[in-house]
Amino acid sequence: MTRKSQLHPVSRHGVVWLQWKLVIFRRAISSFLLCIHLQYYSVTMLEPLSVAGSHIPPRKYPGDRPKVAFLFLTRRDLPLDFMWDRFFKIVCFWWFLAGADQANFSVYIHSQPGFVFNEETTRSHYFYNRQLNNSINVIWGEYSMIEAERLLLSTAIDDHSNQRFVLLSDSCAPLYDFGYIYKYLISSPRSFVDSFINTKERRYSMNMSSVIPEEKWRKGSQWISVIRSHAELIVNDGIVFSAFEKFCKKAPPFGSQEAQLFFRQNLRNCIPDEHYIQTLLTMSGLENEMEPRTLTYTVWSVSGTKHEAKSWHPVTFTFENSGPEDIQEIKSINHVNYESESRTEWCTADSKPVPCFLFARKFTKEAAMHLVSEVLIGSSKKT
Repeated sequence: MTRKSQLHPVSRHGVVWLQWKLVIFRRAISSFLLCIHLQYYSVTMLEPLSVAGSHIPPRKYPGDRPKVAFLFLTRRDLPLDFMWDRFFKIVCFWWFLAGADQANFSVYIHSQPGFVFNEETTRSHYFYNRQLNNSINVIWGEYSMIEAERLLLSTAIDDHSNQRFVLLSDSCAPLYDFGYIYKYLISSPRSFVDSFINTKERRYSMNMSSVIPEEKWRKGSQWISVIRSHAELIVNDGIVFSAFEKFCKKAPPFGSQEAQLFFRQNLRNCIPDEHYIQTLLTMSGLENEMEPRTLTYTVWSVSGTKHEAKSWHPVTFTFENSGPEDIQEIKSINHVNYESESRTEWCTADSKPVPCFLFARKFTKEAAMHLVSEVLIGSSKKT
């Protein structure tokens, strides 16, 4: 009599464990393929493209991928360093947390002269010794602000892998994760520079006319993102910058004798950081290489009574107004209205519709903690 072979029964525990192994294996393969896809995309698909009507030469850089340079303009330290530390950490494979590949980005900080970022002054190793050694004292409303910006760009372009340059304040917060922001910036062949004509404010001085024609005078947000060729132009400019240095002064107190002399000399408190880069790029015929908008969201409020000069100030985000619904509202913005030019700027990157803003300001520590606790900076969703 032939004896049939018997199969050993498989325990319930063994079946569950086998199923889990299959799930782990599938997720590992999926994650690996996704990472390979993202690396391929950043190397091949995200190379700077030519812009219609312009000639932006392809840039060569060492390494596998172009970098985004994050340029922080700070008063002293970085109070939101814990949030940026979270931002620079990304999850590649699902089962462990990996740090953002520093081949993709670099960090530069303009701070108070002599201030050093180390274990005692920052909670994030991404900022260790990233301060400029040639920083200057910056006075709001004077040319020293744009001089500090130029110092940041000058240091950053020394690394030829840096292909995009983003200027940020010490109160800026990212609205998306690193991967989404990286792809957004690298895939566009244009700079993002808020730039428009404004005839309501008397900031232009006729003393500039020999260097800067009045029809080329532009205004816009200080917070820019520029491609490498534009960063090099800003750093190497000596003509337009000199005009701002000479004729843009901080106005003395209104009604004083110094103020009377100031205006008699046709000087202007022209707020260089809101005009210099916009005017320089316009004078250089590069408006078709720009998306004329900023990537940093700011809400402005006006102060002053009818007897006082009115001034505009950015609204501060606190814990109360930085929740998921508030952030989602910013992310859903897809156009910007420019009343002075009677135009609406629909937000695109490389001719594709995109959310208008990648960053926002001004955030308090409490608001930044809200972002981190709600994992709002870890979402890559567009809306």
